[in-house]
Amino acid sequence: MAIDPNFAESRERTPLAETDLDIDADYDVWGDVDEPDRLGIHGTHVAVDFDVCTGEGPCLENCPVDVFEWVDTPGHPASEEKAAPVNEAQCIDCMLCVDICPVDAIDVDGSR
Repeated sequence: MAIDPNFAESRERTPLAETDLDIDADYDVWGDVDEPDRLGIHGTHVAVDFDVCTGEGPCLENCPVDVFEWVDTPGHPASEEKAAPVNEAQCIDCMLCVDICPVDAIDVDGSR
């Protein structure tokens, strides 16, 4: 199941700081968060569906401007580590992360 390309219209937005997730970043989370099973979509310009992400990491390893950082998600059924878009403001819209994500868990605003 790929990321919902209409997440900004179909899900409620919550600032990350208002969730119980232990991630040191400043971005929004879209949708319900009920740890560890549901973690929502993280980020807005660069959005990663944490419920789809399998933590394989090609986005993190290949991003030319280091948008992503690993975060622990213990107990999540898809993977216990996710690539969070903690530096989404640095994104240059190259779309490499979108193209190489093996599970289509990433959407960049320019790809909508």
